[in-house]
Formats: sequence, structure tokens, C-alpha cells
Amino acid sequence: MRKIILTVAILITTLQTIAQKFDLQGNRGARGIMPENTIPGMLRALDLGVNTLNMNVVISKDKKVVLSQEPYFNFEISTSPDGKPITLKNQKSYNMYKMDYADIKKFDVGSKVHSRFPYQEKFEAYKPLLEETIDSVESYAKKKKLPKPNFSIETKTIPKGDNEFHPEPAEFVDLIMEIVIKKRLTKRVTIQSFDVRTLQYLHENYPKIKTALLIDEKIDFEVNIADLGFKPTVYSPYSVLVGKGLVGRCHEAGVKIIPWTVNSIKDMKYLIGLGVDGVVTDYPNIYKKVLEDN
Repeated sequence: MRKIILTVAILITTLQTIAQKFDLQGNRGARGIMPENTIPGMLRALDLGVNTLNMNVVISKDKKVVLSQEPYFNFEISTSPDGKPITLKNQKSYNMYKMDYADIKKFDVGSKVHSRFPYQEKFEAYKPLLEETIDSVESYAKKKKLPKPNFSIETKTIPKGDNEFHPEPAEFVDLIMEIVIKKRLTKRVTIQSFDVRTLQYLHENYPKIKTALLIDEKIDFEVNIADLGFKPTVYSPYSVLVGKGLVGRCHEAGVKIIPWTVNSIKDMKYLIGLGVDGVVTDYPNIYKKVLEDN
């Protein structure tokens, strides 16, 4: 009996250690089960035990930092306030960089059934400000006596989009960092991007802020780091690009590796077995099952 109790105690301790070291990141909050990049989605992710809230931001015409995957209203999730349909063909005409936030907030991004995420909870929701999101998350975590989360904030920039869908990288980063500094979150924030210009500007002007380089193409780790010009805190590749060799090269370089988007128990177990430092997932609710099965 004592042996069984001791074995169970060791197992619990082991699982707790894994959970403490592993960075579970809720993608856009908990996109698989809640509307993406919304405050309710972020709060649900906290309840599910994420360490890091992974979110995307864009900039409005009046220079507000807004949670959104695209700088326009994606037809898959958006309903216009006037009832006119947003389609794949016209979605880019709803360009948030050409709209004040007061108008952006009128669009519903929570009620429409998502064809790729049919189990999402549905309700009216709007695209919140980054500042409002931080305040809501911090207040909720304190009220529920949850650990203070980290924030991984992606700048949605591409060179061809400068001054059309977003400001140039320097202004984009400065607008985010103004909020991060105001909220005293510099130690709990990582700025992530596919656009190396964003991270290069951040590294030069805010060297203490953690960075994550997002990767979606099969290019050697060393080449990507050379193009960036410095070692980021995190190397974040598309999950199908990750193998044991890449994990080893990242760790040898002193860089954490956190792949995206890992949405099955099987894939999560596999990547944990390779030694990744965390995962970005649309379904943070499956992580508990992964721990129970180990």
C-alpha cells in the first residue's frame, strides 16, 4: 500500500514539474472552443491553465492597438453592423487601418458559425483593445487566484502592407510597447512576428523584451537566425517542421522552441517527447488529457 501511495505521489510530482516548465500557449485565447482574440476567449484559456495568452494585434486609423488576426474583417468570423455580408471577395475592403476603433467595435466577431471550428461557443463579441484585454485578464486572474499569465503578442505586418493595412514596423512596435510599459508587463511579454523587421526594431530599441521568431517555411534554423541578425528568445515554427534535430539545434543555441498550432493529443505528446519548451494550441483543454496519459 505504501509503495502504491509513494508511486502515485511521485507521478503527481512529475506531472506538476512538467506543467510548471512547459509553456502552454492558448492560440488567440482558445480558438478551438471560443471566438478568437476576444476577452471571453482569453478568460476561458486562463481557466484551462494556460501559461501564456497568445494573441494577434493590428492598428486602427486612430492608432489603437486592437486584437485581430487580420487587419481586416475576416469573412469566416465577422458580421457587419449594417447586416451586409462580408465575403471572401470583399473582406479586405473592411480595412481596420482605415477605420476608427469606435466603428471597429460595432462588428460582431463571435456569433457566426466557424466552418473550421464547429465546436466554438457562439455569442456576440467584438474585437477588443489590447489595453482592455490586459486589464480584463489581470483582474480575472487576481479574482480567481490564478497565476499571472504571460502575453505573447504578434504584430500582423508584412512589407507590402506598410501604410496600407498597418503602420511601418517602428510605429507598430512603439504603439504596443507604450501599452506594455504603461501596464508594467515588460517581464511577462513576448513580441512575436513572421516579419523580421518588427523583431529587429524591438531588439534594437527595447533589448530587454523577449522575442519570438515565427516560421512557416522549411528553411534551416541557422539561415533564419542569420536573417534575423540575433538570437530570439523563442523559435516558433509551424509544428510539421519540427523534428528532434531542430529541437536540438535550438537548445544548443540557447533558444527555446515553441511550435504552432498543435491541435491533437497525439501531436502534442509527440512534440513533448521531442523536448519542445511549449506549444501553441487552439485547444488548451486537451493538455490535461496529455498529462493524464503520460
